Amino acid sequence: MKKVLFVITKSNWGGAQRYVYDLATNLPMEQFEVAVAFGQPGLLAKKLYVANITTYPISSLQRDVSILADIKSFFELLRLFRAEKPDVVHLNSSKAGGVGALAARLVGVPRILFTAHGWPFWEQRNFLSRTLICLSSWLTALLSHKIIVVSDYDLKVAQKMPFIAQKTTRIYNGIDMHMQFDSGEKIRNAFPDGVSITGTIGELTRNKNQQSLIEQARNTPDMFVAIVGEGENRKMLEENIKKYNLGDRVKLFGFMQASEVLRGFDVFSLPSLKEGLPYVLIEARAAGIPILANRIGGVGEILDAKDMNVFSLEQMVSQILALYH
Repeated sequence: MKKVLFVITKSNWGGAQRYVYDLATNLPMEQFEVAVAFGQPGLLAKKLYVANITTYPISSLQRDVSILADIKSFFELLRLFRAEKPDVVHLNSSKAGGVGALAARLVGVPRILFTAHGWPFWEQRNFLSRTLICLSSWLTALLSHKIIVVSDYDLKVAQKMPFIAQKTTRIYNGIDMHMQFDSGEKIRNAFPDGVSITGTIGELTRNKNQQSLIEQARNTPDMFVAIVGEGENRKMLEENIKKYNLGDRVKLFGFMQASEVLRGFDVFSLPSLKEGLPYVLIEARAAGIPILANRIGGVGEILDAKDMNVFSLEQMVSQILALYH
């Protein structure tokens, strides 16, 4: 039986965390012993506990740049890899990827995989930060035995990186194609009868750009907006909704499952500034909701797909499973 250890920076609930959860809970139990190491505790950690998946908190692993914390997390992972002796280390997110790939190489882990959930250097940062992130991403990929990208868009980027192209493969994120969607009444009941509701789902961060929908509603008197998700920008969004006197037309719903709310939208909006291959957009297509989205990352690949089965969970797991051997 092979031991697979997933490593991810944050254990909140976003695309990368869902990816880790889906893999951890869908690998064949008779073939793999699965565990997950993560930084700050969150919903992913709770869901893994319920699913009876072994977890290892790495207290110093965090998204923000901190040389001291990065050094501490490196040695924590080094000790963990030496103690657990995994056959496969599967790294997710750039920070976990960087320190994790180096630690795994030094320990001699037989199989190191890194999934780039959208290359991080596409984020809007200053030139120096983007250069350092680009270099870090390349070094992570260089130290890994296999790199997984989630879109053809990111595959083309990887193919331009020195010594990276031949060990990079594109595997789309996948959802359960038989998933059931609720009526979305929780959304509908929060707005007047008969209005058209524009909805979005995602972590409340700068990259997800929910602020643009607030600005649009400010300039469009008959626009009603439902924003689903939690995150660091919640207070700022609340303040702007109040500032523009939009409380009756723009509402924050907190974290809810996409299957609960999508059918409550008349239009699904994805105003993101950076994306890999967003699960929620696959779900919006599966739910048959009209979509307005910025064509960034792999977004266009979802919008233009003729066969949605390429985004099935079963296909994603089987393709990744082949890389563990």
